[in-house]
Amino acid sequence: MPNQGVSPQTSLDRCGGYLTAFEKKEILGFDRVYFLGQPTCGKLDPPMPSSSSSAGDGLYDDERGDYRVVPRDHLAYRYEILSILGKGSFGQVLKCFDHRTGQTVAVKLIRNKKRFHTQALVEIDILQKLVQWDPQDKHHNIRMKDHFLFRCHLCITFECLSINLYDFIKTNHFQGFSLGLIQRFTIQILQSLSLLHEHRLIHCDLKPENILLKNPKKSGIKVIDFGSSCLEHEKVYTYIQSRFYRSPEVILGMNYSMAIDMWSVGCILGELYSGYPVFPGENEQEQLACIMEVLDVPNPSLIMASSRRKLFFDSQCQPRIVANSKGKKRYPHTKTLEYLLTRKKSNPHLIQKDRSFILFVDFIHQCLKWDPEQRLTPNQALHHDWIATMKK
Repeated sequence: MPNQGVSPQTSLDRCGGYLTAFEKKEILGFDRVYFLGQPTCGKLDPPMPSSSSSAGDGLYDDERGDYRVVPRDHLAYRYEILSILGKGSFGQVLKCFDHRTGQTVAVKLIRNKKRFHTQALVEIDILQKLVQWDPQDKHHNIRMKDHFLFRCHLCITFECLSINLYDFIKTNHFQGFSLGLIQRFTIQILQSLSLLHEHRLIHCDLKPENILLKNPKKSGIKVIDFGSSCLEHEKVYTYIQSRFYRSPEVILGMNYSMAIDMWSVGCILGELYSGYPVFPGENEQEQLACIMEVLDVPNPSLIMASSRRKLFFDSQCQPRIVANSKGKKRYPHTKTLEYLLTRKKSNPHLIQKDRSFILFVDFIHQCLKWDPEQRLTPNQALHHDWIATMKK
């Protein structure tokens, strides 16, 4: 049963004794009050702001502009802070209890810095579009519930999900998963991307950490974190995608499209099977070298179209071979994808004879094409033989 809340004045009359001096003034700006924080939570009591400053401007922030989180205190006199789920360059994600709806939610708490606030507004617009495009929630994308401003921090509330796929791999001791489970994950990821593809939206940061299980004991997933996303005709950033999942066109400084997400899908699926990243470069130079180990050197025409080619290739379009921090050098076309996927397995020779594995490897190869135009689209991928065979 939803909580109707009370007026700010009623809250002050009943429980104002354990509010700070700042809160007693701040609370009057809210329409309804649902939660005041636990009496013993140890509230921060900053000095009252001057009349010339915004209420709460920076008073609750650390030196980075992150909100100083107090467990069991409130957010916006509605959400009870239960724990910190994660941190990133954007700010923090908190697990909270919504005293208005009686539900547990995740709250993305954006840093109090202009550039992060501005980018979060773009993210909110995309999240609103995702709800409009998928009103019945059939495409496995995270659902925004609400957004609000509290003490100069933009806050976005989401449904609360379970662990991400990287942690899921970790809890399985990096042994990798069965093709059946990976296929179930893949179909849902492709259904997510098919919606994005239809509306020309690029996720820009697909990786295991940004795919969450809905329930720790079931195979349902949701794609999260649209903080770097953009429409294909409104690209803003050149430095996108986490390194292990970064497409070659982004590394090479070329124009990019929705196809970069399908490159990431290929990398993710390989990692789900083997337990380890397919292309584990320690920097961009080695990242491209890892890719060339399997896919060989790209066509010279692609190299010449790259704005960053001199970092990676000589004047003859030959790769610059550089040792990594451990002294290891990587050479083009010296490893196969099959080898990378099975080298940690106990019976790689038996695996490679299996038809479903052969189709799986082909599926990944179709995602990992140098030429973005040759990669599978999400809808094409849903009709690939590996998906069709596994469905039966």
